[in-house]
Amino acid sequence: MKNQIKIESPIKPFKKQIEVSSDKSLSIRCLLLSSIALGKSKIYNLLESEDVTSCLQSVKRLGVSFKKKKNYYEINGLGLGSFECNKKNLTINAGNSGTFARLILGLLVDTNKQIKIIGDKSLSKRDFSRVSNPLSLFGANIITNNKKLPVRINGSTFLRPIKYFEKLGSAQCKSAVMLAALKTHGLTKIKAKKSRDHTELLLKYLRVPIKVKKNKSYDLIKIKKINQINHLNYKIPGDLSSCAFFIVLTVLSEKSKLFIKNINVNPTRIGLIKILKKMGASINILNRKIYKGEIVADIFVKSSKNLKGINCPANLNSSAIDEFLVIFLIAAKSKGVSFFKNLSELNEKESPRLKWGSKILSNIGIKNTVTKNSIKIFGNPKVKINKKIKIKGFLKDHRVFMMSVIAALTFGGKWEINDLDSIKTSFPSFLKTLNSIKL
Repeated sequence: MKNQIKIESPIKPFKKQIEVSSDKSLSIRCLLLSSIALGKSKIYNLLESEDVTSCLQSVKRLGVSFKKKKNYYEINGLGLGSFECNKKNLTINAGNSGTFARLILGLLVDTNKQIKIIGDKSLSKRDFSRVSNPLSLFGANIITNNKKLPVRINGSTFLRPIKYFEKLGSAQCKSAVMLAALKTHGLTKIKAKKSRDHTELLLKYLRVPIKVKKNKSYDLIKIKKINQINHLNYKIPGDLSSCAFFIVLTVLSEKSKLFIKNINVNPTRIGLIKILKKMGASINILNRKIYKGEIVADIFVKSSKNLKGINCPANLNSSAIDEFLVIFLIAAKSKGVSFFKNLSELNEKESPRLKWGSKILSNIGIKNTVTKNSIKIFGNPKVKINKKIKIKGFLKDHRVFMMSVIAALTFGGKWEINDLDSIKTSFPSFLKTLNSIKL
């Protein structure tokens, strides 16, 4: 079987109920915190994707053992002391996972031996100075390859607390600093541009002495060293970023309804829903409940006509950063012009996503203008595709692949989309879930 998918007709109207894969961000964070917790942690509904597998295999190389049970993973944490780095010149392969590669550096600031972090072709193109620079301030010795992977880290036993201003709205950078602070005597202070707060909520659940003061644009975080972290017992909810593809599929499909169960609707993650509702999409969040600090709910979506363009507020960017590619598809089918600005962070992902979003829209026949940090999309609700479109060469970016599939199913045309294996990064069951809707 070729590593591609062919789609030659739009999806038929549907009325379905689905569940999607568990939250990748939480899966990786739970694994990392379990590895430094004392005792046996149980993680239910752990995402079994390549990114999470890279995390599992890497902590194993650092001395952490785990077992896969019937419906959970049991992680035998080593406690908050240094990982067991018995091998000289140990190398850890992060694969495609930027989240893991950056967060693990925060936990290695006190390692007593040099450890090298490597990754795949895509990850090796991404900027690691945004993490190495603040972590170096703690006292760790970190050497990058011209700001990129491979990264070599030598920890220090004389760590000092820092004051850090996170200006990018990157939860990965903020989280790496917080994890390093757990091993550092004294009080670390972080002023962070708004971004996902999963790490803060997990630390609060684990009773770590962390204080968070939320302002309009920035969060002020204070955190200090602790002696130990208690083990976790955690059931991971569905991933809104995975859910996003099916939300957009439903909005753009005729006479369709979709009920999606058990999704993490953390307020720092629901920018997609806020943006689409502003554009006229019919989306409702139902049955909200609090689970260990996170908000979990069901989502009900209906086909939506009379979609309208948006001048997207930049303050929603961080809460929708992984979903913009499919948001662009909504803009393509909307009446009027949509403008999305301050999106340079999209080019720091698995591929330069602004470029790829623009390219796919052009293939569809949607006029757009793109800069290094913005895109203007001239919507056409009546656009139809009557040609062949081939998508390849996108650095195996899973979100580019899934965006292309949704575009093929809603805009028409004959599509050949390569690198099907890319979905293994975050959403291995994407096509299985899609087929359950199509049946």
